Amino acid sequence: MAKRKKKKQQVQHILWSLLGAAIVGYFLYHTIQGDRGWFAMLRMDHEVKVAEATLDKLQSEREELQHRTELLRSDNMDPDLLDEKSRELLNYSKPDEIVILTPEQGSEDKK
Repeated sequence: MAKRKKKKQQVQHILWSLLGAAIVGYFLYHTIQGDRGWFAMLRMDHEVKVAEATLDKLQSEREELQHRTELLRSDNMDPDLLDEKSRELLNYSKPDEIVILTPEQGSEDKK
């Protein structure tokens, strides 16, 4: 009888240990691999860095456009920029200039 009780206690001890290990394993797995785990954090950090780089690029482009817009205002007009834009929009050139025509980027993609 005592051997049987001891054997039963050993089996219970092993089962509780396995259950505890399974619970710890479950939480450990989700800590590393889960939706809000370590790998998800690394992935989000990478996405944040990419988004910040895109933001920096767009901000610099915006600043450049603002600067060019400021140069076209009537109180602060840059004659060279005005000349460049008007010739670009109207397709005009001076008689002594050489014009080199290149295909547009959109038309190359269609071919």
